[in-house]
Amino acid sequence: MKTLLRSLLYLALIVWLGAEIFFPVVAAVTFQTLLPNTHMAGSIVGELLRILHGIGLVSGMVALALLALVPAFGLYKPKSVLVPMALVVLMMGCTVYSQFGIIPAMERDRVAAGGTINTLDATNANTIDFNKLHNRSEDVEMAIMLLGVATVVLVARAESVKN
Repeated sequence: MKTLLRSLLYLALIVWLGAEIFFPVVAAVTFQTLLPNTHMAGSIVGELLRILHGIGLVSGMVALALLALVPAFGLYKPKSVLVPMALVVLMMGCTVYSQFGIIPAMERDRVAAGGTINTLDATNANTIDFNKLHNRSEDVEMAIMLLGVATVVLVARAESVKN
């Protein structure tokens, strides 16, 4: 049972962190492949980001449940999982913010720009706001990735703490 719980915990973290790490690669390939049609590339990347956020939220819930459960099985000391749990909550909060705050605002800017953001000049208010939100989205995803790496390190460290 201990091996199963530990495996599921690491799997939840691996799935989320792996998706976060490889998402920029997929986005870059998509934009390079569809370079003349940035609207289509953006639509594809936007949909992939929504899927990534769904994966993250499910993985986060699984990781939180397992982190709450594993001390009862003697895998970790209860105090050793508190910080990893807090980091997972922060990761989930960032994910929710991106999914339900940033992405809808970017979509409003795109619609207000007539359906495609790249046809406007760089001084247009919709373009400026869209680019600001895009940069914020990248920063949030980077924060999620760094918090995920820190979580993995702290969970691995928790295993070395003697019960």
